[in-house]
Amino acid sequence: MKVVSGLKPLPKGEKLAVLMPGMGAVATTAIAGVHAVKKKLAAPVGSLTQLGHLMEPDGRHGPQLRDILPLASFDDLVFGGWDPIPDDVYAAALRAKVLRREHLDPLKDELQAIRPMPAVFDKNWVRRLDGPNVKKGTLREKAEALQADIKGFLEKHRCARGVMVWTGSTEVYVQAGPAHQSIKAFEAALDKNDATIAPSMIYAYAAIKCGIPFMNGAPNLSQDTPALQELAEREGVATGGKDFKTGQTLMKTTIAPMLHARLLGLEGWFSTNILGNRDGEVLDDAASFKTKEVSKLSVLDSILIPKQHPELYGDIDHKVTIHYYPPRGDNKEGWDAIDIFGWLGYPMHIKVNFQCRDSILAAPLAMDLALLADLGQRAGGKGPQEWLSFFFKSPVTASGKPVHDLFQQQAILHAQLAKFAEAAAAAAKSAVG
Repeated sequence: MKVVSGLKPLPKGEKLAVLMPGMGAVATTAIAGVHAVKKKLAAPVGSLTQLGHLMEPDGRHGPQLRDILPLASFDDLVFGGWDPIPDDVYAAALRAKVLRREHLDPLKDELQAIRPMPAVFDKNWVRRLDGPNVKKGTLREKAEALQADIKGFLEKHRCARGVMVWTGSTEVYVQAGPAHQSIKAFEAALDKNDATIAPSMIYAYAAIKCGIPFMNGAPNLSQDTPALQELAEREGVATGGKDFKTGQTLMKTTIAPMLHARLLGLEGWFSTNILGNRDGEVLDDAASFKTKEVSKLSVLDSILIPKQHPELYGDIDHKVTIHYYPPRGDNKEGWDAIDIFGWLGYPMHIKVNFQCRDSILAAPLAMDLALLADLGQRAGGKGPQEWLSFFFKSPVTASGKPVHDLFQQQAILHAQLAKFAEAAAAAAKSAVG
């Protein structure tokens, strides 16, 4: 991406709005976590922007990113969002059962002050959820109401900029159709109440129209449609990939590169999960699971490159399942049975049992994406930010050829961050001179 020469330091105290459609487990965990870090009650474990160091070309750790990049500070973030359930963030966090009460109670005043705005919501797109806190009217009226929400929030909280991070549910599977091919067709579809326009698309449209980056934490078809990519390019707005890379896919994008690097063959990869939170309930619907399945299945071909080694990866049996199991709540458990072969074709097996916490892994990604998307747009980035692929299950690229290997993604990410650091240093030197 093009980086402008003057990536200026941020004025102290300049506010950044972080707006989240879907204020459930991930959003409330992220918001509570930021407030806990600000009060020095916890460490921002898992956050690249808060704990990470620049990776030098030779692999050594360089300076801490917070010291060389003009990132928005946690102290300057203002949170808002939308949800069909009207609970404030404290009540929603208690209901999500990710963070324990002894960790939430010291933050109660801050969390209770954040209440969701009425959501753009349609049960045809998320069938297992419902709530009274929703916007009425046509699709065009809902899109305009979202834009009014964004502008009103920025003005009320005196925010200089904003960023939107989708932390809502997975919508039913849909492929791009006529309404998604151009912004002219998309806006005509809004006026016609076209049933192929999903709520997440309306959020992405509203964000881009208001000039704020849109990062998609679910596998929904939204900002990656040709129509909204066209709008983002026209408006100079940064967008990202889809679906936070947590849990099983995180493991898949680390193990598969090892197999490819060592030229070990792969016969089959069976992945299954149990999950009991709101996301698990939504994914219990077959149409919503289809959206997630497509996201999860896409990684192996890109990493293993079957055309390059058909004898090793030309006929892989790849299965993915997710099961809703309420007793586990947010504590997701994933099993992978991986059938590989080595020298002379002799079979071997890898078994993985990842007992993780879904929102604990996703929350720092949401915050990193908010800060980095803001940085990227200030540096002149618009449209898909390929350098952010590290954070997504389904990267979106201008070329349509995403990289899935976690370590290649890490190298691309740090190369871009190094360019930002150079631009920031040049701007600081120019200001002093």
